[in-house]
Amino acid sequence: MKTIYIYITVLFLTLTACVDNPNVTEENFLDNNNSATSWITGVKRQLAITMNAIVINSEMVSDNYFNNYTLYNKVYDIPQIDYTDIDGNSMQVEIGALREMAEYALETVLPNDPDATAQDWSYAYFAKAYALILSGENFTGLPMNSNGDAYTPNELLEASIGYLDLAIENETEPETTLVYQLLKSRVYRSLGDVANAKSLALTVVSHNSLLFTVEFDGNNGVPNEIQNATFTASENRFAPLPRLDFLDPKFFDIGTSAEDQKPLSLAKVEEAYLILAEAYTAENNLELAKSTLTNLIDNVLASRPIMYLDDSEELRNGTNRQDYPITAVNVSFESDQESKSGYILDRQTGLIPVYTVSGTSITNQDIDATANADDVLYLIYLVRQEIFISEGRRSNDLGIKFPVSQTEQLNNSNISDEFTLPVIPNFIPMNLGLDDFTVDETTGNVTILYDMNRVLVENKASNHVLPFN
Repeated sequence: MKTIYIYITVLFLTLTACVDNPNVTEENFLDNNNSATSWITGVKRQLAITMNAIVINSEMVSDNYFNNYTLYNKVYDIPQIDYTDIDGNSMQVEIGALREMAEYALETVLPNDPDATAQDWSYAYFAKAYALILSGENFTGLPMNSNGDAYTPNELLEASIGYLDLAIENETEPETTLVYQLLKSRVYRSLGDVANAKSLALTVVSHNSLLFTVEFDGNNGVPNEIQNATFTASENRFAPLPRLDFLDPKFFDIGTSAEDQKPLSLAKVEEAYLILAEAYTAENNLELAKSTLTNLIDNVLASRPIMYLDDSEELRNGTNRQDYPITAVNVSFESDQESKSGYILDRQTGLIPVYTVSGTSITNQDIDATANADDVLYLIYLVRQEIFISEGRRSNDLGIKFPVSQTEQLNNSNISDEFTLPVIPNFIPMNLGLDDFTVDETTGNVTILYDMNRVLVENKASNHVLPFN
């Protein structure tokens, strides 16, 4: 008799490990009337755990945030990414757990529960697809099955499409179907397939409130870790790049933090607009690209919630760097650029706005002022950075990929050495340059060392970034 260990909380059930437990057998669990519902709840819990691992490390290795304390990884900010790093291993372990739990749902739990719903099946297919998407976007390669061969990022992304199709086929909620179509558009964009990415984005773009999130539960051991890193912890663990200061924090809590864990976006209609704008730019249809960005600002961002927060306790008081601005000084995106206001907030003067879904600094006037394709691309990638901050998307836009871990290679003979090397494009500044800035001793104004969106456009011919180019 096969035995499994099931860990149960008030809200969640998940497979923790395959060890002997005389009280819970596979047969007993599968005979339970609500086995499908329970297992899918566990898959949702694992998705939250997986996103915590992805978001923390992806944000840190990018130019969004600097690890300004002693917790979390000590070298990802450099960026230094080694296959021996335990944080990289943790990321792929959690992705693997999500993938395996989805597979177990599809192969064992759902077929054995006559009460399993079409939406149970749909969510399981989505979870399998999303594990593959996270694999392809963040790693040089990963297996699709336990102890299997490593597949390239493109192979992982291509494999996700079939599971998204099955999720769509089984889904009964029209809005969730749109979410899965948006995810397909996201995958096709990553693959450089302009036609399919654009076609799917067009089916979504008119649904201006579309938002799909993962929920967290601070009372049962699954808090939103980026919320903790950017707001809840008394010390400033993560400090944003100063020109992103106005967007931090994206997530916050009032009262008891365990009771107020904000959800994290996995898919939102903003991405459809951005994919379309990028596709139109690739087709040299700049006017349509610009109008798409304008519609994004006017029709979507203007209606996203803005909350107001007393953030006066935020002193950027980490121990790794102590010159973060805490008053409303100006910022230049790089040397010799115009110094601008509004990016760095003085949190002592009153409530600050918090963009819990999406915010941006870009205005319609900025869009109108673009003169060529590179100008439009620059705005697209700046808006992408601002809209997806704290969601674990930026490192992929920078072309950075984590390697397969040493632990995986030691336990899986199918992992060749080529997969154990990270991808850090040669245009990525090293030695902490991604997060670096200078402060004028007289004015307090800040100058960012590298405007990475400008760098991305300058390197658009690279096969690591700007997939439509």
